[in-house]
Amino acid sequence: MKRIIVTGGSGKLGRATVSALTTAGYDVINMDRVPCQTNPHAPFVKVDFEDIRATTEAFAGMDIGHERIVHGVVHLAAIPVPWGGLSADVFRSNTTTTYNVFETCRRLGIKNVVWASSETLLGIPYNVPPPYFPVDEDYEGRPETGYALSKYLGEHMAKQFCRWDPELKIVCLRFSNVMDVQEYAGFADFEKDPGSRRFNLWSYIDARDGAEAIRLSLEHKTTGADVFVIANADGVMRRPNSELVAEWYPGVPFKREVGPNETLLSIEKARRVLGYEPRHSWREEVAK
Repeated sequence: MKRIIVTGGSGKLGRATVSALTTAGYDVINMDRVPCQTNPHAPFVKVDFEDIRATTEAFAGMDIGHERIVHGVVHLAAIPVPWGGLSADVFRSNTTTTYNVFETCRRLGIKNVVWASSETLLGIPYNVPPPYFPVDEDYEGRPETGYALSKYLGEHMAKQFCRWDPELKIVCLRFSNVMDVQEYAGFADFEKDPGSRRFNLWSYIDARDGAEAIRLSLEHKTTGADVFVIANADGVMRRPNSELVAEWYPGVPFKREVGPNETLLSIEKARRVLGYEPRHSWREEVAK
């Protein structure tokens, strides 16, 4: 049984990831600052990832089941939103923890890393319109906050770590706004104020589909650093994209035809390379 460490396993996406990987047969360890009560079968280890000594000891010192081997790391631990503190503190914490996790994996010879980057690298919030729809990985991005800048540097760190070690794999997943099932009841309010969701082009990611993207990334056979946009197949609105774009982003061209409610954050690369296909939609959950 392969052992996977999930940093930040007590957070929203972390909880779904621990559950999904455990169900898939992995031996999962949750490392976070706070425990999670909803995943009782995953051992918990308290770690401050801003401390590289603590990070290295945690990754190297696992005696659970008398087995110290770690087959992969999913790095989700971070301040998860731009407004999670002072901009300088968010930047410092996220950049430091990402470096510490990547460096610890390099030192210990852990070759399989999946890391939560962010949709914010695509220019979010879109006070300046994107260059085209749907926005994809060809658009390297325009970080507009300290949070987004920390993710931007994290992606570039991933490339350099993989240059240092050609056998290393770091998959950077640019997750859209993560949603739990219980949050879908509030989606009806978006219809009253579409502008409240224009900041990320009315996109989202169901935590369960985000966890599936992580599993697929762990199992993806490759080396080097790569980047994928991860969103759900649909957006949060019932109004069609044609109306939303005409009102909020007039004149922005479409690279290809999109469906009336299709996500405007392209997931075509994740579909093609990882085999990712979202299975959950807020529309189905609300209809239940």
